[in-house]
Amino acid sequence: MKKLSFICLMFALAALAGCKKQLTTEAVGLTTLEQVNSTPTLGTLENSVNSSYQLLSNRLNILAQWDWAGGLVFQNDLVMQDIASDDMEKKWNPDGDQPWMDDINNFTFTSTNGGPNGLWKYDYEGIKRLNIAIELLTKPDIEAITGITAARKNQLLGEAYFLRSYYYFSLVTNFGDVPLILKPVSTYQEAFEVAVKADKSIVWDKIKSDLVLAKGLLPNAKYSSTTEKWRANKGSAIALLAKAALYTEKWADVITNVNELQALGFYNLNANYFDSFDQTKEFAENEVIFCYDHQSNQNPLKGNGICAPLGWGFFAPSTDFLNAFEANDPRKLYTVDVPNQNVNKLLGSLNGSNKGNDDAANNKIYIRYADVLLWKAEALNESGQFPEAIAIINQIRARARKSVSATGTVPSAGTLPDRAASTDKATIKAWLISERRVELGFESQRMQDLKRWKLAKSVMTSKGKNFQDKHYLYPIPQGEVDASAGTLKQNPGY
Repeated sequence: MKKLSFICLMFALAALAGCKKQLTTEAVGLTTLEQVNSTPTLGTLENSVNSSYQLLSNRLNILAQWDWAGGLVFQNDLVMQDIASDDMEKKWNPDGDQPWMDDINNFTFTSTNGGPNGLWKYDYEGIKRLNIAIELLTKPDIEAITGITAARKNQLLGEAYFLRSYYYFSLVTNFGDVPLILKPVSTYQEAFEVAVKADKSIVWDKIKSDLVLAKGLLPNAKYSSTTEKWRANKGSAIALLAKAALYTEKWADVITNVNELQALGFYNLNANYFDSFDQTKEFAENEVIFCYDHQSNQNPLKGNGICAPLGWGFFAPSTDFLNAFEANDPRKLYTVDVPNQNVNKLLGSLNGSNKGNDDAANNKIYIRYADVLLWKAEALNESGQFPEAIAIINQIRARARKSVSATGTVPSAGTLPDRAASTDKATIKAWLISERRVELGFESQRMQDLKRWKLAKSVMTSKGKNFQDKHYLYPIPQGEVDASAGTLKQNPGY
């Protein structure tokens, strides 16, 4: 049944035995298509959306038990975007553990590699769950059937549209043309019919249209829920809409959307750089726009499992990444403590706490305000608004140099000086590239940035990597191609 993995992912019927063999870990309270077709309850509606967040979790073994080779032990963004880039190495001390990660790092991977396989399965499992949620929430009589209020229905539907867009954003940026599946699939025949690639332009259009819907449905507040602050919100929908415009080079739309986000008045740069990552300041700072709320001692487990492989020696900085920081930049130690081999950003601490803990409570950050500001700076530069672009870059640098360092000292005078006035687009772009690398290090942005700038090949080959043109996209997992009986076409070069 392994060849049927993609078909199984598209099925909403949890009772299909063959699919259970492939996805061995079910979410507690997972909504099935049988519940959609019967009489749904208020609990069914809530579960249909809540379970869809789970695929953004760094919890271990969501879809299978210790399937390392299949890339299913945890979310693979650190492997696919950070290890693959010039920022991160697999381990502090190189060894033969998990050679599929080495293949990603060296660009010797094939279409059977676990990295693309895991990413694909996580994203499409999330989409499967969301299609059920949207099917439920758009039933014309759902309020009368379940007693859900119009406000709550709109909130949940807005969250569902945002989350589905997020998963498709991941798919289209990593694989290019992908199947665009927008409703639950109930038969094998339907599953085969939808296993057809849609042109990436169509996928991008759907991402954007869903985000417009999400923006209109979500409450006009910083948090969609004051008691569940982790939920997707209006700000996250607007931010992802801006990012979609960035990746499709719609510069005016980037600026418009970021301006709209800023007008909400919900977000600012934190005074200290590390506040966004500090576990003790979660939901009490001003910069995080969307994150996954990890919690310890929950049933089912909800902890940040990525802290476990950090205790096993995984995820170390490259020398090239460490050398990218200017002198005395406090962001360097806030990102990674080399002497103690602690990746502070991923641990949510500065003393190594959470290291090795597979149930840690520190959150996984997906969108924060500094990233958004740099999107705007890039769009301004591309639009010829050079002083405005430089002002944002300098705003990011000023926050960094004013941050009390991880050792409790104030950076010395002259640290991270402002960039000078310039009307040279290439110079400003180089400043932006440099700033994004050190500001967003180990946040799974670097490889995506290099690819969209069309710099990945030149940068990676200059570092001795085997990057070829085909590597601008990851391969469709070969098992998915085989399961579709050839309906799903492999990406070029694989």
